[in-house]
Amino acid sequence: MDKNLAALKPALVWKHFAEIVRIPRPSHHEEKIRKYILDFARAQGLECKEDSAHNVYVSKPASKGMENRKGVILQAHLDMVPQKNNDKQFDFTKDPIDAYVDGDWVTADGTTLGADNGIGAAAILAVLEDKTLKHGPLEALFTATEETGMDGAFGLKKGLLKGDILLNLDSEEEGELYVGCAGGLDANIAFKYKAEPTPARNYTAAKISVKGLKGGHSGIQIICQRANANKVLFRFLNAAPCDVLLASVDGGGLRNAIPREAEAVVLVRTKEYDGFVKALKAYEKVVKAEYAGIEDAVSVKVKEVEKPAEMLPKDASANLIRAVVACPDGVQRMSMAMPGLVQTSTNLARVVSDGKTVKLQCLLRSSVGTEKEALGEAIAAVFALAGAKTELTGSYDGWNPDMESPILKAMTASYEALYGKKPAVTAIHAGLECGIIGSKYPKMDMISFGPTICYPHSPDEKVEIASVGKFYDFLVDTLRNIPEK
Repeated sequence: MDKNLAALKPALVWKHFAEIVRIPRPSHHEEKIRKYILDFARAQGLECKEDSAHNVYVSKPASKGMENRKGVILQAHLDMVPQKNNDKQFDFTKDPIDAYVDGDWVTADGTTLGADNGIGAAAILAVLEDKTLKHGPLEALFTATEETGMDGAFGLKKGLLKGDILLNLDSEEEGELYVGCAGGLDANIAFKYKAEPTPARNYTAAKISVKGLKGGHSGIQIICQRANANKVLFRFLNAAPCDVLLASVDGGGLRNAIPREAEAVVLVRTKEYDGFVKALKAYEKVVKAEYAGIEDAVSVKVKEVEKPAEMLPKDASANLIRAVVACPDGVQRMSMAMPGLVQTSTNLARVVSDGKTVKLQCLLRSSVGTEKEALGEAIAAVFALAGAKTELTGSYDGWNPDMESPILKAMTASYEALYGKKPAVTAIHAGLECGIIGSKYPKMDMISFGPTICYPHSPDEKVEIASVGKFYDFLVDTLRNIPEK
């Protein structure tokens, strides 16, 4: 097992990455990596500081003859996602990552590697250290706690950054230039109710279960048109051939995940129960047909259960069911600027009752801020009609693609000159720090790019060695060819 990362090329990048992987830095435990960067900057004689949000800022003067170029900010985040295999004994707050060379890749033994975004940080440190490079005025911004809430980007103060161009080094496919991302908004909905006793006789209790769906990331996989378990469940409750009394519901999980499973306990008149079961079996076939080729493992089943003591009032139940059926979900609008990119979407992530309240969670995404806000208002209006209250919180800005961006044109030309082909220009329907930084610096010209990283946020994470070389050469060439002010 070859653990000598410092022997790889480009030497300065891998030297710093070899040091970074040995520094514990899970989200919210970034003190040691901040110290490493600040100590490095001072040793290089560079201006540096830590701000109130625990971002680290470093500046490097232009090389001789390049003083008239536009200023560039190189940006990466400091933290990593701490994931390990179950059989791996490891403390991310204390233990160094056990990184090694595995053929054409660098990976880690049983844990996340932290190439996301350690390799971007290493590239910045290499640029700051190398006194032979040609570049205009440089700033380096190392942001805090990106993985769990983009805290550093949110806490970034206006007026700190002086540059005209921001290069975010946090993308994960060499040869791709990201020019846009989605902003986000949380919708938190509450149906309050006073539980009622269930009927003493003539009713059968049953649990309806929706399972087998693929789920996935509510930004990246939303374009796949996968089924939402909450929507599948409530569609049947609304269309059932008899009155259905709702006792409880538990659907979905994390806010940013498309719901894979949902279940509800209901009561149906005993004399109507056989017809109810027959209708549900027919409904399962409908769902399978509608999602053929997408959700081939979907299951919608029912089984009798012990009768619960309490249930939602009939009116509250009816209002909830209708509201969930009416609630927007999935892709709402595609981008006209970039074919194939989702512009606006929403995910009805969670529906759960606790005997007093039914709580629902939606995550809205859009690269257009006004569309995101309008969608939030539409969802709030739907649930207001049903008697529920909606709070819209946690808003952060997206980054709308600018296909006429000067840095995009410059980097496209640079990549083509280096490698004989144009880079892919794309965007992501998920959050990047660029959106938040751009809201504070609206005139900033931005690009996100990086080397090829596979399976980030998992113990299988790995970074392709050759792609790091291409990425760094591209970065250096971009800095050499930054336009004049």
